[in-house]
Amino acid sequence: MTLELVHGVDEFRAACDAVRQQGSLGLVPTMGALHRGHLALVEAAKKLTSAVAVTIFVNPTQFGPNEDFSRYPRTLERDVELCREAGARLVFAPSTEAMYPKGEKTRVHVAGLTEHLCGPRRPDHFDGVATIVSKLFAVAGPCTAVFGRKDYQQLKVIERMARDLLLPITVAGYPTVRDPDGLALSSRNIYLSPEERQRALAIPRALSAAVASFAAGERRVSELLGAAEREIAAVASRIDYVSLVDADELTPLSPEAPVPGRALLAVAAFFASTRLIDNVVLGEDRAPLAGNA
Repeated sequence: MTLELVHGVDEFRAACDAVRQQGSLGLVPTMGALHRGHLALVEAAKKLTSAVAVTIFVNPTQFGPNEDFSRYPRTLERDVELCREAGARLVFAPSTEAMYPKGEKTRVHVAGLTEHLCGPRRPDHFDGVATIVSKLFAVAGPCTAVFGRKDYQQLKVIERMARDLLLPITVAGYPTVRDPDGLALSSRNIYLSPEERQRALAIPRALSAAVASFAAGERRVSELLGAAEREIAAVASRIDYVSLVDADELTPLSPEAPVPGRALLAVAAFFASTRLIDNVVLGEDRAPLAGNA
């Protein structure tokens, strides 16, 4: 099946309707600069649906004033070819004007889930994410949308938004895809120098150590957090957070209470000017590094 590249909102809506006349639609929203992680989402969506649409849009409303919107990699021609090779049916690459018409004033806010982790450190970020994803859902129509669990907070925000707004969307999470050295795949990894990338490996080491400690029976918040934070602090330029939170509501766990059977350990740290995030769900996920599960 030939891949169709569309730029207009009405054109994409019609193309999605045409897919549904023959079967079910899978949707993989991205900001482009595609890598193996994105292509794994396409493969997952292909297994769940009849045909897959990939959206490529660098969304300005989810970037803060001092973040990397202007330098975020834009590689549309290469991305489209990767989508073709992966077997996608549609690629939607709209303009900013198409997604944010002149005079637009609407933002979608998901309360609660955005109050911790990246939320306080990236004001308005999740409003931007929820707004653009709701627009993409509105244009695509009923579908199964696949998102990576590396952006775990984003995944939970989108799940809640779709549920609360009664959208005809099934949201599916896909496990984090990693390089052999354990580093989670990210479009921002290209910003890392070889030396910075080596230092960034402290993140999968820290997460793997926490998984191993949890599996061995450790349930003290201070011990699970402390060991992970020390590993990263030794080499990171700056730590935004190392946090243990409820895996569904994303609220911090009480230091006085034992960690339950399932909890999210999430990390955000800078290596030079590059901010990386990663996570594991203790009691659910395997360790990022082999031999540490």
